[in-house]
Amino acid sequence: MKVLLSILKLAVLACIVIVLPVYAYLGYPEFFSQFRTMEGVNAYLDKYQTAGIFVYLGLQVLQIIISLIPGQFIQFAGGYAYGFWLGYLLSITGLAIGTTIAFGLARLLGRGGVHIIFGEERISRFVNQLNSRRAFAILFVIFAVPGLPKDPVIYAAGVSDFRYISFLLLSLTARTPALMGTLMMGSMLNKGSYFGLITISVLAVLVCIVLLLKRHDLTSYIDRIYKRLMKI
Repeated sequence: MKVLLSILKLAVLACIVIVLPVYAYLGYPEFFSQFRTMEGVNAYLDKYQTAGIFVYLGLQVLQIIISLIPGQFIQFAGGYAYGFWLGYLLSITGLAIGTTIAFGLARLLGRGGVHIIFGEERISRFVNQLNSRRAFAILFVIFAVPGLPKDPVIYAAGVSDFRYISFLLLSLTARTPALMGTLMMGSMLNKGSYFGLITISVLAVLVCIVLLLKRHDLTSYIDRIYKRLMKI
């Protein structure tokens, strides 16, 4: 029974993470190609109008679970279509739902299944980091800095010792600055505030470059702050 259950779990994970995305991508390439640009996402949301909010939430959830849709374009379009605050509410809700589903799938299916999907060496490295004393700082930097791998980390967290609520709150908090910046740029484009859009875009690129180059120093700094807070 244990063997059969393990095989069933692995089949479910493979179906969700590999088979369904590959089938959808190969069978409906035009559907996914429209989400590669902000204009394409906006056109899709306008097409559904009243149901656009639910479509937007669904896109946010899908880009966490199967990673076929670029999250930046979706969030930019969210700021353009819904404004800053509603866009943030919808985005953070979608991210929370997607993170919860991915974390739960990993926790349900176990480390073996996650190893097969993402690679044992890669997942083991992430799990070891998540189980270390610097886990808080490492996670914060991964989710705060654009360009660093986030989706495998969510699945790795599901098979680590990290608690779900702590992981969810930490990941959403760390994502917020970059998310707000992207939503703000989309909102400014809609309002025709091109000077503000260019200013924020340049600052965002510069900050992203600095964070990527200094990510190890940033991890050490956050780790020191975390240790001090734990002593209070």
